[in-house]
Amino acid sequence: MEKLFKWGRKIIPKSIFEFFQPAYHFLLAFAGAALYWFPSRKMTVIGVTGTKGKTTACNMIAHVLQEAGHKTGMTTTVNFRIGEKVWTNEAKQTMLGRFQLQKMLRRMVEAGCEYAVVETSSEGIMQFRHTFVDYDIAVFLNLSPEHLDRHKGFENYRAAKMKLFKKIANKGTGIGIFNLDDEHVEHFIGISQAAQYGYTVSHKKAHDADAVRRIVELKNIQLSGAGSEFDVNDEHFILPLVGAFNVQNAGAVICVALSQHIALDQVRKSLATFKGVSGRMEIVPNDKGFAVVVDYAHEPKSLEAVYKAATDCDLKQAGGRLIGVFGATGGGRDKWKRPVMGEIAAYYCDEIILTNDDPYDEDQKSIIADIRAGIEHAPFIKGNIHEIVDRREAIRTALSLAKPGDAIVLTGKGGETVMVVENEKRIPWDERKIVEEELGRL
Repeated sequence: MEKLFKWGRKIIPKSIFEFFQPAYHFLLAFAGAALYWFPSRKMTVIGVTGTKGKTTACNMIAHVLQEAGHKTGMTTTVNFRIGEKVWTNEAKQTMLGRFQLQKMLRRMVEAGCEYAVVETSSEGIMQFRHTFVDYDIAVFLNLSPEHLDRHKGFENYRAAKMKLFKKIANKGTGIGIFNLDDEHVEHFIGISQAAQYGYTVSHKKAHDADAVRRIVELKNIQLSGAGSEFDVNDEHFILPLVGAFNVQNAGAVICVALSQHIALDQVRKSLATFKGVSGRMEIVPNDKGFAVVVDYAHEPKSLEAVYKAATDCDLKQAGGRLIGVFGATGGGRDKWKRPVMGEIAAYYCDEIILTNDDPYDEDQKSIIADIRAGIEHAPFIKGNIHEIVDRREAIRTALSLAKPGDAIVLTGKGGETVMVVENEKRIPWDERKIVEEELGRL
């Protein structure tokens, strides 16, 4: 059916195809759920949505549930999970297609899972992939401009995310989890669920969110290159993840756990053993005296968050430099963000290496030119700009430029296993492995 869909797009006039597209997606979603006997009805389903942090938050939630004795399944951009078994998502899809998603949920049911954690994307919602998934809990992490070309504007993008919470509200017993520090949170809190939990690190909205049943305040936050520490009530948490955004992710996880009657002390113990996710603020160990970070950041807010984390957490030491290596997705996707990301890099980075990402059928040099336009538009440029189309060579150059105390931040690919080039040809790619190989050659 998925192949038929792609074939239809090629031969049916665009205007006709777009008119019937919603009905097609809806029917396909129903067919997938019916084929596998509506498996989500047999589990407590947790949907996690937001612009950034979804994969890490899903993995943290699944880890905490599993550690608390609840067999858990999970689907994310990076990986899948059924109980103790975890494996890589090779599909290059944040949210699986209708039939594959329902098939995965059925596998979870047959394995005896009590919970399913589903990374839920706006694209998936737009294509009705969520429609016949029986969600019980919806988690809102954050919202910033992304996929504007697909949704035809930010308001439509936000509205797509909100549909998950409306689905929970219609159920009558649903639970909403909210990041109270996000500027768009009121749009989501306003959709009333049976129970609502909120978390905050700023505490600005902690006493204004009257609709929220329980608020988790994360206090006394300490950030370092070894991880993060914070307090919730009388519990002191040690999280082996770097960056303020991961503390916020932990806030969402704590709210989910409390909503499921898991004791705060148990959550604290579980988060202390969480090892992180491949390609998500992943630090590659080396003996060269500088830090190397691999992250998926592919939109402005997440790119800025990673650069800020590298500085705030002392990955870039006093007197050291920040070396940024990144590109942008091709195929005409969200061209607006390319110069914005360039301007952010100009502000934070002492050396900028512009390179390949997933060009698809777009000229790689034109993508780099779009990013460079933003760099040159910046009020000031801290350091040198390099253009190296070959991503491996760009990584090699970054490592050769680095000195003790520096931090290299590689963004855009993260834990992805392929690079997509012209004619949708997929080239195997493992960013961490390539970094390790090039480090070995230094």
